[in-house]
Amino acid sequence: MAATYVEGKNLKELKKEMMTCTMCGFCKSVCPAFEGVGWDPGVARGRMVLSYGLLQKDIPADDSVVEALYQCTTCKDCERRCPSKVKVVDVVERARKDMVASGVMLPSHRKVVDNILKYGNPYGEKISVPQALGQKPRTADVGYFVGCTAAYRNPAAAKATISIMGKLGEDFTLLNETCCGSVMERVGWNEEDVVAQMEKNVKAVEDQGVDEAVFSCAGCYRMFKEEYPKHVDVPFKVRHVSEYLADKDLKLSPLEKKLTYHDPCHLGRHSGVYKAPRAVLAKFPGAEFKEMAKNSSESRCCGGGGGVRSAYPELSEHIAARRVADAGFADILVTSCPFCVTNLKAGKERTGAKVEIIDLVELVDRQLS
Repeated sequence: MAATYVEGKNLKELKKEMMTCTMCGFCKSVCPAFEGVGWDPGVARGRMVLSYGLLQKDIPADDSVVEALYQCTTCKDCERRCPSKVKVVDVVERARKDMVASGVMLPSHRKVVDNILKYGNPYGEKISVPQALGQKPRTADVGYFVGCTAAYRNPAAAKATISIMGKLGEDFTLLNETCCGSVMERVGWNEEDVVAQMEKNVKAVEDQGVDEAVFSCAGCYRMFKEEYPKHVDVPFKVRHVSEYLADKDLKLSPLEKKLTYHDPCHLGRHSGVYKAPRAVLAKFPGAEFKEMAKNSSESRCCGGGGGVRSAYPELSEHIAARRVADAGFADILVTSCPFCVTNLKAGKERTGAKVEIIDLVELVDRQLS
């Protein structure tokens, strides 16, 4: 990739953030990418230096800079650990926006965005989400926003959610959804196209008369809860499926297993949802629940976010393998995001671990009368 000096139109708004970083290095103790990369450009303080260099045009966006800024999973754990509370993820994502606007973009990410713009999903699938799951959208009180990964790559989570709602007698429908825009925003694509995705999805929900949208994908949920309101009106209730299930009287059959739980970064640190998934797990009769050493706000990242899985699969799986190792004491490692499930399973294959990895909705559906 040719070295290019970028115009820091987005980065200039966060110049103070970059200058606030004291280079203390506390971020090195929690950064999932740094554990695999092992040198400072691959950790938050290094990325602040590189981003500032791009802004000042002291350095070009050469291969090494692009790699360092795109190996960030945007997990936000560095922000939790940072004494100065630097908004690291915002800086990284703005640096990416400036690079993309200047013509610097990884081919794998370009393909994903092209697929979204052409087909409405990052995988280039030519059928809609409801069609992929054999469902016909209609008007209903509750709308299930499936998400691209659960629809096209990990349908077990989608089918389990549909099954659960059916068993509970919910008046629900699948939505005429398109990609939520998360992956576009994470890799630095322009705001205009991201907002267009938002507008399409909000209109789909409104057109189907839905009062509440339920999400099984943590990334989609985070977009609707945290990002959509910054750009569009969201005139309906937004809940993650774990929040939905926590409020239900679930008749679950006994489960004599040792369980643990992995917090998806988009659901946990980005959206603040920690109690609901654990409340659901507490409903399983006979199950023994034990937290991993790193849990809740301190949870390790699975390694799949921020575009890392598509651009740097080896690093992504390396991070996932470490997270799976944390659950070595458990029979079942539960999480609440189909993307985390996919990546953690890749980490399991890498290590040969025995723990079962499953989405919360799959476990609920399996035990639900």
